[in-house]
Amino acid sequence: MSSFWLDSIAQHRVKRESLEQDIEVDVAIVGGGYSGLWTAYYLKLFQPDLRIAIIESDHVGFGASGRNGGWCSGFLPMTLSELDRAHGRDAAINMYRESFRTLDEIESVLAKEDIDCDYHRGGTIRGATNVVQQIRVVDEVAELRSYGFSESDLQLLTTDDCKSRINLQGLLASNYTPHCAVIHPAKLAFGLAQAVENRGVKIYENSRVTKITSRRVELQDITVRCQIVVRATEGFTSQLKQHRRTLAPLYSYMVVTEPLSDSQRAEIGWHNRETYHDARNMIIYVQITKDGRIAFGGRGAPYHFGSSVKPAFDNHNVIHQRIVESMHQVFPITKSLEITRRWGGPLGVPRNWQPSVNFDRATGLASLGGYVGDGVAATNLAARTLAHLVISDSHPLTKLPWVNKSSRKWELEPMRYLGINGLLKLSTGIDKHEGTTNTPDKIRTKILDMFL
Repeated sequence: MSSFWLDSIAQHRVKRESLEQDIEVDVAIVGGGYSGLWTAYYLKLFQPDLRIAIIESDHVGFGASGRNGGWCSGFLPMTLSELDRAHGRDAAINMYRESFRTLDEIESVLAKEDIDCDYHRGGTIRGATNVVQQIRVVDEVAELRSYGFSESDLQLLTTDDCKSRINLQGLLASNYTPHCAVIHPAKLAFGLAQAVENRGVKIYENSRVTKITSRRVELQDITVRCQIVVRATEGFTSQLKQHRRTLAPLYSYMVVTEPLSDSQRAEIGWHNRETYHDARNMIIYVQITKDGRIAFGGRGAPYHFGSSVKPAFDNHNVIHQRIVESMHQVFPITKSLEITRRWGGPLGVPRNWQPSVNFDRATGLASLGGYVGDGVAATNLAARTLAHLVISDSHPLTKLPWVNKSSRKWELEPMRYLGINGLLKLSTGIDKHEGTTNTPDKIRTKILDMFL
């Protein structure tokens, strides 16, 4: 099922030709989402004479880039303390500072390339609806402070401060960061595609890659020879046989309402288009669109055996109904609104739950991804990092801790199936326990932390 974002601008989609014969280029990029598009953009910016082709199995923005929640967030799926433990304090701070700065970079490109994607930098509110969530909300601010970040990066909100932004009921605590913007995801994907084509990048659609090897990309009966191959396939990585265990495709689902009426908007406020989520374990993510629709997403869908990805998985009645119920709890006003679209799609999740940027000059193989659903801004930072690695200019971005730190592969089946779905059930169970008892679920949380 197609997303609201793709459907809303379907008439503006440019249909591009398929790859029908062998070609030779300098850089072949597999995947026409944000990762591939941003990589092509910066490579052309840094080295305009490069011959670059993007090879997409469906159409530009078909994957997560055209289906996501529209959060352009400077926060990462790994915390500062997690980065600190793995790479040291300075590396953790540098990683977050560069991630926060990425929003400025994206804004600059949008202005330069005249890309209208409904971008608005209203920040993010994170709320707490029980005592355990309240501790997480407060601790998140304390952690950033301990690494030298200030109130301008993340601050606690008073009840009145929060209600002046979004009129939410029943919050025990909330925090706010300005390091997030909202976008129309498909408009960004289409705009980036036009920008790279204007710079001479060739995009092939409906061209399914079957194998990636050193300096070679193979399709059925067609070969692309190149100096560098960039794998930018994210949630569809498992469809490449040799990468079946590289990234696990975990599904995320969304719904969108009809536009709020003027009176409903007056009741709820939300005029600065802040994104919203709460501190539960099973993530929800919310934005209000430029035309006043509430777009509400969530995770928790079962992982499919063998890292399977199918169009039939894009809709899940049970999960979608849970998302609608969660939306009604967070925003009671939505009970009177029609749900106009439901959709879903796979995220790319590495075994260590941390994205990476990889380049081996000896083989010409490169990759970026594993964003665990936090990829809208991270794709830009990853692509800039990869472009600097390729041109070998010793840029500071190439020293960030995610460079050439790819995760180990996921376990063989059926362990992968049992393990991932077990973790999802644990998260759901912990949230239920916290919500009903207002106390931490220490045993299950400890088990969850052991595997994440």
